[in-house]
Amino acid sequence: MPSENKVAIVTGSATGTGAAIAIALANKGYNVVVNYTKSLKEAEETAKQVEDIGTQALLFQGDVSKDEDCRAMANAAVEKWGRIDALVNNAGRTKFVEHHDMEGLSAEDFQTIYAVNTIGPFQMTRACAPHLKASGRGRIVMISSVAGTHGHGSSLAYIASKGGLNSMTKALARSMGPEVTVNAICPGMIETRWLREGWGEENYDKNKHAMTKKVPLAKIAQPEDIADAVMCFVEGTSLITGELIMVDGGMHLVS
Repeated sequence: MPSENKVAIVTGSATGTGAAIAIALANKGYNVVVNYTKSLKEAEETAKQVEDIGTQALLFQGDVSKDEDCRAMANAAVEKWGRIDALVNNAGRTKFVEHHDMEGLSAEDFQTIYAVNTIGPFQMTRACAPHLKASGRGRIVMISSVAGTHGHGSSLAYIASKGGLNSMTKALARSMGPEVTVNAICPGMIETRWLREGWGEENYDKNKHAMTKKVPLAKIAQPEDIADAVMCFVEGTSLITGELIMVDGGMHLVS
């Protein structure tokens, strides 16, 4: 028997934005697949928070760049709960390289970043598609970036990968309808461990201050801000599909 609760898969949900999304879904009554690659301890903590809310969590170690892992993740959710209602493609990868530093990126860097940021969401969508369509109101949300729309970001490879994800979001919205909506959230900077590590501890406060002064809302997003936006697509209107929503404090207005 399928679970009475709706079921969501959130890739890369051990920490940061993915964890916040998993918790937001649990607060709306979803059972959640908490996916991780290496951060088992953090994933276990996220799963515990999901279950403390009163829904169920399934820990799944898997790399979205590997098709076999994507298919196994979808199958694990269906075996446990009998359904998939929402897929949030959150897992991401980058390399911080100044755009003028052409020698700082290799073909392998592009391939590795694309494998997670662009191919991974395709593979996860393919693996979950039959179950999302069967749900009758399937939801796919891509966690993309303003990098893919405005050409500003941690590296040229990252920008290109998110540009590809944005275009794929629109194409999938056409092909997955009418049973499934497909949309993308495009954050600017999010105050997570990833940003802190990318900027470095010695530069973090200075860069944060400089960037918050530039954006109209004078704020860098918190993971919960992105989770709120995801829930608008997952639980909100069924008439929005193929949209890229900037959740960046207005950064795209001044960049």
